[in-house]
Amino acid sequence: MDEYVIGAAPLTIDGLVAVAREGRRVALGDTARERLAAARAVVDRVVAEERVAYGVTTGFGQLATTHIPVAKVRELQQNLVRSHAVGVGPPLPRDVVRAAMLIRASTMSKGYSGVRAEVVELLVGMLNAGVVPFVPSRGSLGASGDLAPSAHVVLAMLGEGEVAGPEGEAGAACAGREPSGPALRAAGLAPLALEAKEGLALLNGTQFMAAIGALAVVDGESLLDSADLIGAMSIEGLRASVGPFQERIQLLRPIPGQLETAEHVRRATVGSEIMLSHLNCDKVQDAYSIRCIPQVHGACRDAFRWLREVVDIEIESVTDNPIIFPDTGEIISAGNFHGEPLALALDLAAMSFAEIGSMSERRIFRMLSPFLSELPPYLTEDSGLNNGYMIAQYTAASLVAESKVLCHPASVDSIPSSGDQEDHVSMGMTAALKLGDVARNTQTILGIEALCAAQAIDLLAPLKPGVGTAQGHALVRQFAPTLERDRYLAPEIEAAAAAVREGGFARIAGGLEEEGGEG
Repeated sequence: MDEYVIGAAPLTIDGLVAVAREGRRVALGDTARERLAAARAVVDRVVAEERVAYGVTTGFGQLATTHIPVAKVRELQQNLVRSHAVGVGPPLPRDVVRAAMLIRASTMSKGYSGVRAEVVELLVGMLNAGVVPFVPSRGSLGASGDLAPSAHVVLAMLGEGEVAGPEGEAGAACAGREPSGPALRAAGLAPLALEAKEGLALLNGTQFMAAIGALAVVDGESLLDSADLIGAMSIEGLRASVGPFQERIQLLRPIPGQLETAEHVRRATVGSEIMLSHLNCDKVQDAYSIRCIPQVHGACRDAFRWLREVVDIEIESVTDNPIIFPDTGEIISAGNFHGEPLALALDLAAMSFAEIGSMSERRIFRMLSPFLSELPPYLTEDSGLNNGYMIAQYTAASLVAESKVLCHPASVDSIPSSGDQEDHVSMGMTAALKLGDVARNTQTILGIEALCAAQAIDLLAPLKPGVGTAQGHALVRQFAPTLERDRYLAPEIEAAAAAVREGGFARIAGGLEEEGGEG
């Protein structure tokens, strides 16, 4: 895998994920070095001339009017970092921290932040060496960006903070922690000594919100593909009609996500004997959780399209403060650090995940209820003695309920801080964190649906499922055999959720080609 050269090409979501999760190496390009030097020269002139500039020779927030002597500008930056490293709660996953580090390195390299090249080089060196700061997840208000989590990264860069323990899975929470100084030295890296403006440049910005958003885009698009395939498996298990998924119907309301989801279902069910077996049944219409899959899943797809659009812009933007313009020598305090664009999109993404989970649970319920499914009660042949998937639906229902609570939008809240200087904050990091919780819930709900749908398809044998649904069924059977009598199901639910999370169902959905047929 070629290394990503900062400054040579725009930072994309896919490129960010390659570095954060796949260990792609990073380098600082010559163009970026030139930009860094030009902006740094402005800061050096301000310090040399003892001019007043926010965050360079003044305090921060409400203390912006407090002048700091030039002899103390280095101490000012160190104190800023130490005082802001107040995060609490469980640590952020390694991939989130790595993604945030790359976003900050890329942002500063655009030449509007005023840091030396050495600052970016240390971030690059830590990424390449796998040195990941230990960053507590709670503490950011989303303006002036992600101050508290960013401070923990910078404190690790100074050799005063902590780094995560031995490397595990990229998306795993950081297991354990150790002092950063020895870890840096073991990797051949020297701790950073901050100069004027550098602590502020490293702290201000939306890098953690944007990092979680970028990873959520990739995971969310995969989850949506999984939901389409698993939903198609349930359609077959319930012997529902694929007629409402016809392209000519979708074109009467050509919402992009709706068109895409309907196509996924059509492709998955091509060649289905189950579908053909009930073409002339007396059922007039199916329940909304089946018939309206394109409309609901599709709307959620379009919500994630908006999140992708916002994140694409955000990770290529300058979001710190103050902003330095090397061409004029101006240093201007503005508000690009405010996380509202991300907060709103992240809130909507969480609602979309919750809707996918809510609809999935309804299909689970239908498959388990003989008066709705015409299948054996709870998908077990010897019900009464056996309970089948009865209680798995309880688990799905509990996760749906939890997701509903988590979908209260964080972005409508604001608690003023810094002596009311920061009188409106985005709560974007809160939106990002709860999005992750809702995503995990929905992955598990879809996993339970996949287990139930595969069992329903087995109960309809010898009729065969479609080309895509057969592959989905086969994937389930890799970790969960047909349920013939009650057994310990928790490990199978975990395995099914992992198959959703790791993209097993999504890869099937993405690899299908439509071959005609609209039963």
